[in-house]
Amino acid sequence: MENDTVAIIGPQFSVMAHVISHIANEMQVPLLSFAATDPTLTSLQFPYFVRTTHSDLYQMAAVADIVDHFQWRDVIAIYIDDDHGRNGVAALGDKLAEKRGKISHKAPFRPDNNITREEINSALVKIALMESRVIVLHIYPSFGPRVLHEARSLGMMGSGYVWIATDWLSTVLDSDPSLFTTQAMNDIQGVITLRMYTPESEIKRKFSSRWNKLSQEKDPDEGPFALNTFGLYAYDTVWVLASALDAFFKSGGTLSFSNDSSLNILRGDTLHLDTMGVFVDGGVLLQKILEVNRTGLTGQMVFGPDGNLVHPSYEIINVIGTGIRRIGYWSETSGLHTGEAPNRSNSSEGLYGIIWPGQTTQTPRGWVFASNGRHLRIGVPLRISYREFVSRTEGTDTFGGYCIDVFTAALNLLPYPVPFKFVPFGDGKTNPLNAKLLNMVTVGEFDAVVGDITITTNRTKIVDFTQPYIESGLVVVAPIRKMKSSPWAFLRPFTPMMWFVTGMFFLVVGAVVWILERRLNDDFRGPARRQFVTIIWFSFSTLFFAHREKTVSTLGRLVLIIWLFVVLILNSSYIASLTSILTVEQLSSSVKGIESLAISNERIGFLSGSFAENYLTEELNIHRSRLVPLNSPSEYEKALKDGPANGGVTAIIDERAYMELFLATRCQYGIVGQEFTKMGWGFVTSEWNMFKLLQAFPRESPLAIDMSTAILKLSENGDLQRIHDKWLTRSACSSEGAKQGIDRLELKSFWGLFLLSGIACFIALLFYVIRMAYRFSRHPDSIPEGSSRSARLRSFLSFVNEKEEEDKYVSKRKRNEKGSSRRVAHEDGFNGSSVSVHIENHA
Repeated sequence: MENDTVAIIGPQFSVMAHVISHIANEMQVPLLSFAATDPTLTSLQFPYFVRTTHSDLYQMAAVADIVDHFQWRDVIAIYIDDDHGRNGVAALGDKLAEKRGKISHKAPFRPDNNITREEINSALVKIALMESRVIVLHIYPSFGPRVLHEARSLGMMGSGYVWIATDWLSTVLDSDPSLFTTQAMNDIQGVITLRMYTPESEIKRKFSSRWNKLSQEKDPDEGPFALNTFGLYAYDTVWVLASALDAFFKSGGTLSFSNDSSLNILRGDTLHLDTMGVFVDGGVLLQKILEVNRTGLTGQMVFGPDGNLVHPSYEIINVIGTGIRRIGYWSETSGLHTGEAPNRSNSSEGLYGIIWPGQTTQTPRGWVFASNGRHLRIGVPLRISYREFVSRTEGTDTFGGYCIDVFTAALNLLPYPVPFKFVPFGDGKTNPLNAKLLNMVTVGEFDAVVGDITITTNRTKIVDFTQPYIESGLVVVAPIRKMKSSPWAFLRPFTPMMWFVTGMFFLVVGAVVWILERRLNDDFRGPARRQFVTIIWFSFSTLFFAHREKTVSTLGRLVLIIWLFVVLILNSSYIASLTSILTVEQLSSSVKGIESLAISNERIGFLSGSFAENYLTEELNIHRSRLVPLNSPSEYEKALKDGPANGGVTAIIDERAYMELFLATRCQYGIVGQEFTKMGWGFVTSEWNMFKLLQAFPRESPLAIDMSTAILKLSENGDLQRIHDKWLTRSACSSEGAKQGIDRLELKSFWGLFLLSGIACFIALLFYVIRMAYRFSRHPDSIPEGSSRSARLRSFLSFVNEKEEEDKYVSKRKRNEKGSSRRVAHEDGFNGSSVSVHIENHA
């Protein structure tokens, strides 16, 4: 650089690129690197750094997509502890975090060529004792084969392991094709590796042919020296710089340099930094480089605003036998896909089939239980109530109950053994707090929890739950009594408002039909008393479809048809409800449900240690002073029997699963109202958290997923129901056919029918009035103009009250008389004698 450098190509290592980038910035000399893939080398920090290959940021994104594609969550990273290795693994961690994955362990090696076999073995043995079996190898090409060889010698290239090597492995295989025929291939069977994608083209084929010919001529004994993708990018980098220089000179650029005064203080230094000149037009040349757009051996060379090549993409390769097989592609825009171009018709998301280590096509689970001899510590609450769910045999460490049986049955369905031991939690004198039990999972004291643990929103934030194995929810239990039979039971199906509206509509429809039929139908005419009786009789006889009066008008028939449909629905609903009331035993309670209980001032009991206390105070705003903690079914019974007047409670609020057991032998109590929460029990996990009437596990525990699948299998094959029947089905009370309270039919269930009938009546009356007004206006006896409104109204009502046949006859007779008078007058004008004779004869 003492000789007025205008551009730099290289270096091959990211560590050296960091150093040279500082100098290039100071000298304003563009630095083009075809091999420095460290993602922290950016144009923001080093404006004169131009990467003519792809950053490891994209390669790590591809690795994260592969991990996510197979639903793995934890990986182990092996890398060289230098800028290239550390920053690459950091980028991998960021990309995994975006997909809810993480690096569970990092195994760095010192950046030294003298790493011993013992160091490699020590790191690999530690990795073999860990849970994750997905290993990402991000190291140098010269060191990678040694790691894989030692891993094979330790049995870590067998079934169950996943090895993902970054592009260093494809670089080794592309550079030395002879490796495919050596024993080294046995060390990398089933490994997945990546390679920067370079599309096939005529220019690439011609260059490869010339390269092989030249390398053969140079050293006939060694054979042709193969080029890897970095070699292709190096060739394209030279042409990029050449194109930029050509554009630079054509635009009038000149090669001029100036001294950097800040370097004069280093005069006499062995590096001679004081002799370096600053390239005056270095910024112009840099801009020309970034504007290059040409097709090279690696495809289109176009730079984005950040100084990186656009459209990064990688091939996903599987090492099989004595060769490699492309199993898919990755691109920044389309992720994983099977075709070179993701928009092709034969391209699909995902990857082709893979041969994994151990020569298996079955996708590895990606994790195992740690091989350190430690059993999973399963926390079990020591309950003093409802021991049907969880209980410990006195004097032993043996546990039983519904939850325990479901847990062990699910474990037996797993395709791998799970070493565990139950650890009791609680003093055995009071029910332990489930919140404290779950906290033991989050701090690592327990690996999982088995018991009657309810799934709630807050709890899912700290632990993972399995698929619920029993549904539950909060219910209200209160004393109940049988309702006495009543002679007025036939009134119970409808509410008072429903009875009132129904009766009013009977009268309204009867009156409307009377109005529409009166002018045409003799059945609806006569004295006022008779007409009133007719309206009442006709209205209510439609209830039984027994009305004897026939409707003859079109509008009357329309109203009646719609009303008969409404009556049919009302009649059927009434009969069904009355049948239920008379045949099903009715129970009543002073407590109607959670709504009435919440707004009262009555005392409420709950199970000590359950989540119900917080739910009632925080969600329903019930004052804590009203809540009475109880510890056992016997305390429940005593508190309900004493009642609030004697220090007891009005009702108990607890989960349905508990209450069904409580009510099985206590027939004087019952569930009132509706279940007002819906949840389940499952097993709890942290990293290995398992159940609750559900099981709970630590967050993102892979075991939780397998346990959920096992619980679903138990449900499908009927084992879950058999375990339920074994522990929870015992009832001395026959509740079949019993019903708490009366579900009365309300107006809100039928207002649509009444609305339909009302609209029909209104429209019919409207058309009838319009038609009558029109006929009245054309009636020959209409009141002359100038008459008062009352006179016209009386005349109109009199007209409407006339029978329609009489109205037509009178009108016709008067028209005939007028016609006859005109004929007589006409004839008299021409023949007076004829008229006289006619009159005499008529007399």
